[in-house]
Amino acid sequence: MKLNEIIRSNDDILTMLDSIVSGTPGFWDKFYSDRNRQVPFFVNSPDENLVSYVNKGQIPTGKALDLGCGPGRNAIFLAKSGFDVDAVDYSEEAIHWAQERADALGISVRFICKSVFELDVLEQYDFVYDSGCMHHLLPHRRVQYIAMIRKGLKPEGLFGITCFASGHEGEGGPVKEMTDWDVYRERTTNGGLAFSEEKIRALFSVDFESIELRKMEQVKESELDEVFGVSFLWTSLWKKR
Repeated sequence: MKLNEIIRSNDDILTMLDSIVSGTPGFWDKFYSDRNRQVPFFVNSPDENLVSYVNKGQIPTGKALDLGCGPGRNAIFLAKSGFDVDAVDYSEEAIHWAQERADALGISVRFICKSVFELDVLEQYDFVYDSGCMHHLLPHRRVQYIAMIRKGLKPEGLFGITCFASGHEGEGGPVKEMTDWDVYRERTTNGGLAFSEEKIRALFSVDFESIELRKMEQVKESELDEVFGVSFLWTSLWKKR
């Protein structure tokens, strides 16, 4: 008998469900180790919606948390804009790259190599930002994810997120939205889950008040050194209820 496969707790259930649709071990470290890979978000420039929030004063300067920070482009922008920034990513390669970028600019960011579910947060943050983390989470982890964000935000704190939009053109045609149940029936996320506007509102509207929800603006390739923008992502900003 495999004693590690006995279900005794909710954590055991989550671990079992993780294993049903598990990725290749070390995938993200391998992904970030090739810095010349042709990946749009490897550029060292912040999301256009995040720049807009800051420029319009929609997110007052304070303590911020960047979830799934990757090579650190949004965390560095927030720090340059006067925020006190914690940034977390599961990949050591991503964190090393992000730290190198920050050091080269003389920018102070606390980079943390952990799963977002290992964070111990309690009403610490004025702003939490997720650029591409949630759409790589399995649906059963989403409940834990949303609860963590709510717990980590101060009263009336703000939460921003970008995620894949269903309906955009992919390699095989329009990207369809999978139901959460389909993920387990088919044992795949197809490289990242795509969301409709209706589903995004259903996920967040109980715990958060919607401030803005729109598609990310497409940025010309010649302007990517200044700001990042691709039209196949939703962007949204929310306030903790």
